[in-house]
Order: sequence, then structure tokens, then C-alpha cells
Amino acid sequence: MSLEFSAESKKKIAALCERYPTKRPVVLAALHLAQKEFGHLSDDALRLVGTTLDLPYAHVYGVATFYTMFRREPGGRTTIRVCTNISCMLRGGYEVLDEFSAKLKLAPGESSKSFSLVEEECIAACANAPAVLCGTKYFLDVTPAQVAAIIAELEREPRPEGEVA
Repeated sequence: MSLEFSAESKKKIAALCERYPTKRPVVLAALHLAQKEFGHLSDDALRLVGTTLDLPYAHVYGVATFYTMFRREPGGRTTIRVCTNISCMLRGGYEVLDEFSAKLKLAPGESSKSFSLVEEECIAACANAPAVLCGTKYFLDVTPAQVAAIIAELEREPRPEGEVA
């Protein structure tokens, strides 16, 4: 299977490459674009990023597998990231995660067609723990009682074809 970036993504990557003396700083942006276009980062998608940036596959693979925001396998339309780091844990993060798990009938790390549930180490919202991140939308000071309403809100949000949060 041979993948190719859309014309819009190629243009974005080219513009980013002009801003830096090397192409290495563009890897994260290119991986985000690939995941947005293809839904997850398959080996072919990683090879495409490497070829596009003239970087070794091993480097691109290392970056993609280091960061938890990148998916190597297909996932749900919306990814729900529940923080369980120390601040969130102390304020009920595991109870919030358990409630999402029960309502979605998914264990952390599992996906359905609609949702992927991820236990996240940190989403940089410690002051408002426990926190949940869906795409670029933060839910702060979350309680288990709010989980059903958050899921309902996420189900109502339309997503353009191929876009994954």
C-alpha cells in the first residue's frame, strides 16, 4: 500500500521545512498531519514521513512511538485522554477513568468505532485536576458524575471526514 500526503499537507510541510535549517524539527508536525489524514500511523505512513523529510525510518518511528498522542493502530473517531498523574490521581483521576471505562465499555487502551480511551500520564492541566483531553478540548475539574455529559457532548460534535480527535 502506497500512501501520499494531500496537496494541502505537502504545502504545509514544505512551508515548515523553510523555517528550519534541518528537517528534523518538522517531524512532529508531519506525524500529526499523517495521523489526521490516515487515521493512525501505520508503517507506510511512517515511511512516507521519512521519505518526505529525507529522514531515516528509525528516527521517525522513534518519535512516533515516544509520544502518546500518536496512534500506531486504528482507533475511534474521538480519543479521550484521562490524566492519572499525581495531581489528577489525588483529586479522583482514577475514579473519572473508571467511569469513562464503564460508560464506554472500554478498558484504557481500547477503542470502539466512536471512541478510544487512553490513560494519560500528563496533559498539563494540574491546577484543574482531574483533567480530560479530547483533541484540543480540555475538560477540567472533572468528576465521575460529569462523565456521561462529556460523552454526550463529544457524540454531538461533528467531525470532518477523516479527521480524528
